[in-house]
Amino acid sequence: MTSRYRASDFADSVNSLSPRRRTVVKAAAATAVLAAPLATALPARAATDAPAFLHGVASGDPLPDGVLLWTRVTPTPEATPGSGAGPDTEVSWVVAADKAFSTIVAKGSTTTTAASDHTVKADIRGLRPATDYWFRFSAGGTDSPVARTRTAPAADAAVTGLRFGVVSCANWEAGYFAPYRHLAARGDLDAWLHLGDYIYEYKSGEYAARGTVVREHAPTHEIITLADYRIRHAKYKTDPDLQALHAKAPVIAIWDDHEFADNAWSGGAVNHTEGAEGTWKDRQAAAKQAYFEWMPVRPAIAGTTYRRLRFGKLADLSLLDLRSFRSQQAATGNGSVDDPDRTITGRAQLDWLKAGLAASDTKWRLVGNPVMISPFVVGSLTADLLKPLAKLLGLPQEGIALDTDAWDGYTDDRRELLAHLRSHAIGNTVFLTGDIHMAWANDVPVDAGTYPLSASAATEFVVTSMTSDNLDDIVKVPEGFVSAIAAPVIRAANRHVHWVDTDRHGYGVLDITADRAQMDYYVLSDRTDKNATASWQRSYRTRTGTQKVERTYDPV
Repeated sequence: MTSRYRASDFADSVNSLSPRRRTVVKAAAATAVLAAPLATALPARAATDAPAFLHGVASGDPLPDGVLLWTRVTPTPEATPGSGAGPDTEVSWVVAADKAFSTIVAKGSTTTTAASDHTVKADIRGLRPATDYWFRFSAGGTDSPVARTRTAPAADAAVTGLRFGVVSCANWEAGYFAPYRHLAARGDLDAWLHLGDYIYEYKSGEYAARGTVVREHAPTHEIITLADYRIRHAKYKTDPDLQALHAKAPVIAIWDDHEFADNAWSGGAVNHTEGAEGTWKDRQAAAKQAYFEWMPVRPAIAGTTYRRLRFGKLADLSLLDLRSFRSQQAATGNGSVDDPDRTITGRAQLDWLKAGLAASDTKWRLVGNPVMISPFVVGSLTADLLKPLAKLLGLPQEGIALDTDAWDGYTDDRRELLAHLRSHAIGNTVFLTGDIHMAWANDVPVDAGTYPLSASAATEFVVTSMTSDNLDDIVKVPEGFVSAIAAPVIRAANRHVHWVDTDRHGYGVLDITADRAQMDYYVLSDRTDKNATASWQRSYRTRTGTQKVERTYDPV
């Protein structure tokens, strides 16, 4: 990798930065100039020239007749992620109807190179619907671990039930990924949804657990270049709990901002300094390339993550990309949240979403939604709570009552979408959301100011962060303390909110039948404990035809 700048230009740009940004850029430049492969992106391995599958295996985007398989091979010890080193390597795969591989149903091979960071994707077709399969890869006489995957039901199948794990906001330095381990142990998932922030871009120590690094990521500087993003993805893929879940069920993933940089939009990000950190166009392209190399996700419309999957007659799932096309956030002073010329989806994606929802003939219409669509005002929170809440949302801390990085910052798009649901009598629409580091169960009102006298157009289940700091972590008080104070105030100011927990870390399990869609919320005992336990906290459901959330007192 070579620097994009002459040495004199680079020195001038660095000297103009704040001390924090200088440190980030100097570290990035050192990596770019030296092109030093970071062995910390690899787990410990024996000193051997034999190929190795050090980052696990995975599957994703299940279809009725197929699934996407993924792995990364390390052909030689020096072929570390992001290094650009290592020979072209033939990798084969085999798919079987049984774990013993006595009944082979598909096999093939491909050659992977340093150009794709030695990652491998195989889009397998010709499989049976709603069926478990097992698969593995091989290279140079070495076999990968064996993994299970599952195809989606046939499009016209009368499916009685579906069950998905639901996660968001997995910050390596802030804790261990116990939610992945607990979901892997269930053994009853058709698939699992990752709603964004699969990785984080910060330099080491900038965003940890109440300021404390639980485990150091790689590279230690803020990721900017293609090599940086590859190394960071590789580090995450060494996590044993993440590998375990990828080996048990297919993932359905979308990106949010931290796969790029904090509060990303189509032309930049809060955590990007144009020029000193290269161009946003180059950084965004690098992040997207690394994402599609390292994730079992099919590049979809316009090379982004918005796409649609179907699960028989029971549900379809529209997956959104709310970073690639959005206007700059209004919190930066770039216009009003109500400006009709500002967009979170982009025109083409919003039209695609509306058309898909109107044409859907399934019982449920699920929407994988990176940021919260329900309106949210903070109410009369005291200053000591309002300021950390604003910090969490990336807002000015002087009393701004909107999360302008979410749909609240793009109200014209939201009004158009909700009006479309109402005017076309589209029911049973459920938004599945991450990002905000809190758990919520919401109705999605057409007019929040008059709710509940006005209608609810949909419902929304929001899962909390796996490890990233939430309100009690920012305030640095015992878990549950902030929620006990803030939740009643938030609910009083937002009558469509049935429940909010501002403090805990965990995950969700979504269970769908013809009669209802139910989210079970689980919380961790301690995100900083690699052996953390998980316990059921609450459950909410929406019954068919209601467009409203209600509490239920037992998990599925």
